[in-house]
Amino acid sequence: MKLLSSREFNRDVSYAKREARIAPVLITDRGQPTHVLMSIEDYRRFSGESENILEMLAMPEAVELEATDSSDGAWDHRENLS
Repeated sequence: MKLLSSREFNRDVSYAKREARIAPVLITDRGQPTHVLMSIEDYRRFSGESENILEMLAMPEAVELEATDSSDGAWDHRENLS
């Protein structure tokens, strides 16, 4: 894992991005780790997120909402003062 100070990262973001394609880059601030930069492929593997566009675009099952009052269906953002 590549280690960069926040100053080095700010000086050459392109370098950090190139290195992150190879392996995650640990960014430090005053010697303490604060952030990790990684490729989207590594992130997806790490998070378990699917890379399949069909799965990403699939809609979840419809949820039926019940009305709690007899309003006209308009969304009222005001507080109930009664």
